[in-house]
Amino acid sequence: MNYSLGILLCVGLLHQTAWAVFMDKLADKKICGDAECSYVLSMATALDDFIAPDCRFVNIKKGQMVYVYSKLIPAEGSGVFWSGSVYSDRYVDQMGRIGYFPATIVKETNKFADNTMSMQTTDMDFYCE
Repeated sequence: MNYSLGILLCVGLLHQTAWAVFMDKLADKKICGDAECSYVLSMATALDDFIAPDCRFVNIKKGQMVYVYSKLIPAEGSGVFWSGSVYSDRYVDQMGRIGYFPATIVKETNKFADNTMSMQTTDMDFYCE
């Protein structure tokens, strides 16, 4: 009886469904402050609202402070996107969550990283849970 229960438990644990998705790349290269893109490049203020069209992006409201962690280098003819996180009283559920947003909806107020590096993006840069 214990053997059957153990097998049932193992099958149940192994049968977890993953809903994570690899989304299309927005760019092939990005600019970061370090090799892991963990240092803040700059701080910006949102000039307009932005509603995230999918899980790669983050919602932003006009006036919110945004910490910029990387800047995608766009392919010819594509939009310019940066990645960052929002800090304010609105969209509290988004605070600390890093996502992409159009560079045109923010104005950089402080630059923190003088030495930046260009690197290839990876599939994990556009991974959604």
